[in-house]
Amino acid sequence: MSDVTILAPSPTLTVTVEDHPQGSEIHVHAGGQGVWQARMLRRLGVSVTMCCVLSGEIGRTLRHLLEDEEITVVAVEREGRGSAYVHDRREGQRNVIAEEEGDAIGRHEQDDLYGAVLRSSAESTAVLLSGPAGDATVPADIYRRLAIDLRGEGRSVIADLAGERLRAVVEGGIDVLKVSHEELRSDGLVREPSVPEITHAMQHLREQGAGAVIVTRASEPLLLLDEHGVIEVSLPRFEENETRGAGDSLTAGVVAALIRGESLRDAVSLGAAAGALNVTRHGLGTGDAEAIVQLRESVQVRELPQFDADAEMPQGRVSPDGLAALAETEEP
Repeated sequence: MSDVTILAPSPTLTVTVEDHPQGSEIHVHAGGQGVWQARMLRRLGVSVTMCCVLSGEIGRTLRHLLEDEEITVVAVEREGRGSAYVHDRREGQRNVIAEEEGDAIGRHEQDDLYGAVLRSSAESTAVLLSGPAGDATVPADIYRRLAIDLRGEGRSVIADLAGERLRAVVEGGIDVLKVSHEELRSDGLVREPSVPEITHAMQHLREQGAGAVIVTRASEPLLLLDEHGVIEVSLPRFEENETRGAGDSLTAGVVAALIRGESLRDAVSLGAAAGALNVTRHGLGTGDAEAIVQLRESVQVRELPQFDADAEMPQGRVSPDGLAALAETEEP
């Protein structure tokens, strides 16, 4: 079986039109969060099984594309509309021509998908739970149940989720949770992206059931909170070509290092390198493994002071102690 099993409920067929000196160039790929994570894991030499639902002709096309990338596909097949989009980038920006989330996954299909994850992960070192194409595609509670059952079977469970799915998987219990500061704000867990307020939210998530929490902050250094405290992880900034998929590449890099026996604090540096390189590329979840390993040498890690998890921060205001702690973390 594979090193990593990924739950990717509804992968997306992506069609992108690019400019070419002799006209238009059309690219057809498998995409979506779980696919971008699987692609980066494969680039880093990790074997992957993807558990998903494949719908109609879009699903049949996706299976071929995924298997061409040496991803083992364990799929629940059905008729209906699959997730897909058509984007036009001939003018240098991404213009949406059409986007479709696909049909919601029915009760019987959910049961089959659930069973597929349990079976496929039996010999995997880790299980990565990723989100579906749309909020209505699959109920959030499936993530809570899977977290409980997978960890009960001794699997390491990592999740890259937000919204109801984040709350569900934390309630079930998770080893590592990755989330962005924008998602924390959308979920009402922070009002402003200050280090004290994000740390406060991370501590809350740990108390609720997340063993460790990684928060990405766009171009700012990411934060990791574990049982030892908070660290800040930073890389040199690159000119951004495509920001989508960078967080998924980061998650994949972390998982790749974890299954090779590295500690989470070491693993996050490989994730940071994979995510940073991805923003320079058109392909999502792509990057040369050797370049990622070399870039890892540039990652800077430093310990941050502890913040008071019980401090009151009404209306997005940071407590005086929090402001003092923040001042200590800023560069002189």
